[in-house]
Amino acid sequence: MAHVQRLLDRIGLLQIDSVNVVARAHLLPVFSRLGPYDISLLGRASLGTPARPRRLVEYWAHEASYIPPRTYRLLRWRMEAHREHGWAASRLRETPDAFVRVLDIVAEHGPVTASQVHSLLGHERSAKVSWGWNWTVAKVALEGCFAVGAIAAAHRTSQFERAYDLTERVLPAAVLAGPELGRTESVIELVEISARAHGLGTLRCLADYFRLRIEPTRAAVAHLVATGVLEEVLVRGWDRPVYLHTEAWVPRTVSGRALLAPFDPLVFERRRLEELFGMHYRIEIYTPAHKRVHGYYVLPFLLGDRLVARVDLKADRAAGGLLVRSAFAEEEAPVGTAEELAAELRVMAQWLGLSDVVVPAGARGDLVPALRALGTV
Repeated sequence: MAHVQRLLDRIGLLQIDSVNVVARAHLLPVFSRLGPYDISLLGRASLGTPARPRRLVEYWAHEASYIPPRTYRLLRWRMEAHREHGWAASRLRETPDAFVRVLDIVAEHGPVTASQVHSLLGHERSAKVSWGWNWTVAKVALEGCFAVGAIAAAHRTSQFERAYDLTERVLPAAVLAGPELGRTESVIELVEISARAHGLGTLRCLADYFRLRIEPTRAAVAHLVATGVLEEVLVRGWDRPVYLHTEAWVPRTVSGRALLAPFDPLVFERRRLEELFGMHYRIEIYTPAHKRVHGYYVLPFLLGDRLVARVDLKADRAAGGLLVRSAFAEEEAPVGTAEELAAELRVMAQWLGLSDVVVPAGARGDLVPALRALGTV
């Protein structure tokens, strides 16, 4: 848990996503950095006990994310903004009684899922007419209350549903007792968290991490430069200011390797990724199959300080295999890329509880023959 905590302190958030092709999105960045860890550690971190308060809570940070409870408090201004305008505010005005009733149910029965709440209310789900959200009035009210901070996610169920409870029953007591910060002070702290996670980043990088607007971020960066937390530096080939966190350090050598999820913090900001590592990366989950270039769930492969390949993976839990549906080397990938990738795929398969790494018939990419030759099925 100490390793997990140090990681959380460094990167600041774990994005959540419902796609479970390999593993849940928030689990993979920890594997990329710590190796085959015990995933129950994240479960413990997001639940907590009276003796050991939770280390993670859920809110809209960089999309839906797990964040430390202290960071949740730094987003109170965002909750107030949701209360004043936007979809949550409009629904509050349209159906105020639903919000009151839902809050009463959560207070009495929480933690409860949306399914449990709309059953208690007697709301039936309407016929599904498209691929998008199909929310009941209860679900809308729950999400509105979540957006404005009236309720929080106590945990996720085995089906990955949020279980909601009153915020004061979710946040640790020490956090609840802490002072309220204004928007300006909160944004400064959020930008510092972003800068610590990046080490080196542009204004756009630092804003994107918590989905902040550029102008408040610019003001926060100016404050952090003036107070010695950030330093403006030059990066060869970059045509805009770059900021270095003064606690960032550059190792003499880099010898690690890692498979990076599509929702890994390293790949959040695509321009930075391309300029630092030379990889033009796009998530193709929502691209029609016949238009995908590299595959459905593609993980970049980091070797040393370079991104050298990308692989489309799927955990076939029924058959017990990690499927390699495509494997492409990047330009100037070093000799030995296939061997290193095969080794990391075996580590991932073992961590996922899968017995084999399988390159099925029809797999695409120039690394496929080498991966097959290295002993994958």
